[in-house]
Amino acid sequence: MDFGVAGGAGGSEEAARRVRVRFTTKLGPPLRVPSAPLAVPSNLTRMGLSEIVNLLLENASAEHETQPFDFLIDGELVRLPLEEFLLAKGITAEKVLEIEYIKAVAPRKQQDPCLHDDWVSSVDGSDPSYILTGCYDGIARLWKGGAACTHVLVGHSGAITSAHIINGKADESENRFHIATGSKDRTLRLWKFDDAEHLEHPVNIREYKILQGHTSSVQSISSDPSGDMICSGSWDGSIKLWDVKSSEVQGDTVSIKKRKLVSDTANHVESQLEGVAASTLVGHSQSVSSVVWPERETIYSASWDHSVRQWDVQTGQETWNMACGKVLNCLDIGGESSALIAAGGSDPILRIWDPRKPGTLAPVFQFSSHSSWISACKWHCKSWFHLLSASYDGKVMLWDLRTAWPLAITDSHKEKVLCADWWKNDSVISGGADSKLLICSGVSIQ
Repeated sequence: MDFGVAGGAGGSEEAARRVRVRFTTKLGPPLRVPSAPLAVPSNLTRMGLSEIVNLLLENASAEHETQPFDFLIDGELVRLPLEEFLLAKGITAEKVLEIEYIKAVAPRKQQDPCLHDDWVSSVDGSDPSYILTGCYDGIARLWKGGAACTHVLVGHSGAITSAHIINGKADESENRFHIATGSKDRTLRLWKFDDAEHLEHPVNIREYKILQGHTSSVQSISSDPSGDMICSGSWDGSIKLWDVKSSEVQGDTVSIKKRKLVSDTANHVESQLEGVAASTLVGHSQSVSSVVWPERETIYSASWDHSVRQWDVQTGQETWNMACGKVLNCLDIGGESSALIAAGGSDPILRIWDPRKPGTLAPVFQFSSHSSWISACKWHCKSWFHLLSASYDGKVMLWDLRTAWPLAITDSHKEKVLCADWWKNDSVISGGADSKLLICSGVSIQ
């Protein structure tokens, strides 16, 4: 079969040249095309290839709805006209070329923004029903379905810099949340509450415990996989570990005392717990901007001292130290075998390292499409290849390790983007200096 379509990149002479291809896919039967070889113009871009696949699917089923596809040749995404791609990769076109097609990764819908009173500095999308946000007005909020604010967490006296759902919901059967927040007021605060009751108006929640010990702003919070402990990185250069499981029981490693609070509305007196850290990890010389606790015995940290470090939780000792030459704002662990380190900071480049490779500290991937500092990065939990980044340039970008170009760019924020995360595996959430939480959905990750 011979195809001539409009999605090319050259004149009639180039369009006259043909390449024999066979389309393959791991997608289900409704999206599988015949395996017979086809002759297609050699100057086709991925848009032209997508047009052909959609035509073949329409021929097989009149109910098929046109959708965008991406294409892989020898495991790499095609981002050049076909002939240029083959030439750049040294691939011969003398035999039938196998091209795998996958669903294109790009948001297909944007919800109305959720408005805040100040900068949105933190988002957590780990719960499929709610989004947690932290704001510079000192308040954390839960948004049900990414639309209605149902819970308002009030207590901090300074801007919230990090808001984290500890291990998702503490108990799915009881619909209980366990949340940690960090602030420029130098404290962390713990919150527990039930979401079972439908609320027409936001309900104010008070913290049940204040964690003190940092001497400067708390910048980042992460919990261990069990949800028994959390760690925090601070502008004071330290990382502190906190036991949240025994939060209401006196223990050997956590000193707890009660503080009495007088309500603003009555002479009601509440008991409030305070706690100190179980241990402190010391080694960074400047602000610890990001911490991640992916495994029980291992913590990773990124700092303004230009380093990424790995820590042994049991000994409290640093086990790996990599200097990258840039102030770092964000860090995440994921990718192949959850072993790759992604980080961004004071330049437009998102860098990825593989610490399993001995003898080199050079990044294995570098993505440079942003035009300003990178503020956030996050791996997709279901994919070895996909991650997102956010930047002060006002953009959120989706990446695939199999190409150097971003898969998609969203630029709906009108000012700096300060935070971003995945939500429900198919949505991207972000917050920024425009005081908005934005939700872009319909992202297909395979």
